[in-house]
Amino acid sequence: MNSNLFAHKPLALLIEEMKGENRLRRVLGPVTLTSLGVGAIIGTGIFVLTGVAAHDKTGPALILSFVVAGMASIFAALCYSEFASMVPVAGSAYTYAYATLGELFAWIIGWDLILEYAVASATVAHGWSHYFQDFVSIIGFKVPHAFGNAPFDFNPATGLLSATGTILDFPAIVIAAIITTILVIGIRESAGFNAVMVILKLAIVLFVIVVGAFYVNPANWHPFAPFGLTGISFFGKTLFGQTGLGGEPLGMLAGAAIIFFAYIGFDSVSTHAEEARNPKRDVPIGIITSLVLCTILYILVSGILTGMVPYNKLNIDAPVSDAFKQVGLPWAQFIISLGAVAGITSVLLVMMLSQPRIFLAMARDGLLPTSFFGAIHEKFRTPWKSTILTGLFVATLAAFLPLRILADLVNIGTLLAFVIVCAAVLIMRKTNPDAERPFRAPFVPFVPIFGIGFCLLLMFSLPPENWLRLFIWLLIGFAIYFGYGRNHSVMARMRAEGK
Repeated sequence: MNSNLFAHKPLALLIEEMKGENRLRRVLGPVTLTSLGVGAIIGTGIFVLTGVAAHDKTGPALILSFVVAGMASIFAALCYSEFASMVPVAGSAYTYAYATLGELFAWIIGWDLILEYAVASATVAHGWSHYFQDFVSIIGFKVPHAFGNAPFDFNPATGLLSATGTILDFPAIVIAAIITTILVIGIRESAGFNAVMVILKLAIVLFVIVVGAFYVNPANWHPFAPFGLTGISFFGKTLFGQTGLGGEPLGMLAGAAIIFFAYIGFDSVSTHAEEARNPKRDVPIGIITSLVLCTILYILVSGILTGMVPYNKLNIDAPVSDAFKQVGLPWAQFIISLGAVAGITSVLLVMMLSQPRIFLAMARDGLLPTSFFGAIHEKFRTPWKSTILTGLFVATLAAFLPLRILADLVNIGTLLAFVIVCAAVLIMRKTNPDAERPFRAPFVPFVPIFGIGFCLLLMFSLPPENWLRLFIWLLIGFAIYFGYGRNHSVMARMRAEGK
């Protein structure tokens, strides 16, 4: 039975499954794929987490944090591109791991993706809530204090959790419920709708850069790196850099680990490989172009924000709009908040749309109960049960957990997924050297090795409690796998039947 743990899902079987879903037309070109990537990337990361990272970890050195996080993402993106061109089917990194590392690792990455998408959705819902509150306050409405935030927060000044005097974040619950309802009923996001949202978000970001440049005070960039340029720890022991009162590492690399969330979403381009007109060319162009474009925008925005307002005075919940408020531009605050609410809504919809699809892929492989996670609504033709479960989970996390905890938890899960994808490219090159690769990651083994190295570096730059949370999540996953998934796996049944 142990052999089932590392049973690979053959490439031939994956390709055969793809043929059964050949209703998807190859209609997406490089411009549309780039638009999809930008639409998925620009959201809570740039509108919210810039404030947290600069205020708590980096100061103006946030600019370099975006460079480091972008490099880690590009190495991982090249590895994603290779797999997406080889096996353009549902499941993303979960499917890639099943084909290369075996069932147990596929389960680990699938369970990890569940954590990534669910907690990322909660983080986005939290960011949406605060920009929504910022927007309605401009027009004279104020959400009651008791229902405007999580009941506790981590205070970096004391290193302790502190009460906020609130009960829950009610707007976050409302937006999670609305998105869940839409996804259960069914929605088809057209490339045209996504393009409109991308144009809106890019317009807001360019507005911040152009208008904010006139209010930059270079004195705010000094000191450039008040927390240093490092910030690496190893399971709670800081190796390089300063240490916060809570034991967490501080510095530019620690900031890169926090704002890595800003790059989550580029892998959505790889999921559209089946619909790309020329996956060999178009998918890599879409992934790399969207990453490079967003990295440049992030660098410019972080420079503008830390130049407009001293880093220690940035608002951690709505830093972009609040920065314009602090320099006396309330009308700009209105525009930015409205654009952020619209832009973040589209990101939340995409993330909460993706989560049930991971459940569905795992259920079809027998690793989760098909009757629940594989259930498709007769009328709406959506995975309605898992969508509702996702909505409840997202609403609960967003209502009660603070932004700092949510963002860190998402990042460590995503970085682990990237490490596994990079490792899978190395393994696949050895085990299936002759497999058709319409796109080949360049400079192998250096690209995947650098991808693994950068991602591990950022993982170790996260506060130590995130490793504990990740291990607890993985232990829960192992209990489910060994209690249910291993015995109900489709691959296990095929091996038992001698197929």
